[in-house]
Amino acid sequence: MPITLNDEAAQVAFGESLGRALAGRGQIHLIGDLGAGKTTLARGILRAYGHVGAVKSPTYTLVEPYETASARIFHFDLYRLGDPEELEFLGARDMLGDDALCLIEWPSRGAGWLPRPDLEIHLAVCASGRVATGIAHSEQGNTVLAQLPAGLRDSVSHKEDECR
Repeated sequence: MPITLNDEAAQVAFGESLGRALAGRGQIHLIGDLGAGKTTLARGILRAYGHVGAVKSPTYTLVEPYETASARIFHFDLYRLGDPEELEFLGARDMLGDDALCLIEWPSRGAGWLPRPDLEIHLAVCASGRVATGIAHSEQGNTVLAQLPAGLRDSVSHKEDECR
């Protein structure tokens, strides 16, 4: 079911709920147009692990690593990736292990190279904010989605909206 996120605070709160449910591991694909809020969602996920600093889009660096007390997190932005094989040169194979949480924006640019995600979060811009839709591809992904509604704030509603 789509989840309407009325403002940036709701989007960050959703990310925090998602982060807690992920338990510090997994492959998460963040999908949406430019400006849909993929990095804002990543900021919320990182906050769930105690990160309080800035979270910037790794558009030019391709990956930003975050070490917290409870998790190793890698935030990828593959928008500028010319060829999926470039991920090999970045050492991404070592980052995509079972012991890390990987947040991957623009995963279609790494098609054929990236492992299947545990979860896809699709973000769309709508009249009332953003709409997030989750699609699980593993048992972990199903577990995460099942845990989400209980952790959402009042500013998040479950309703359809006109989106782009």
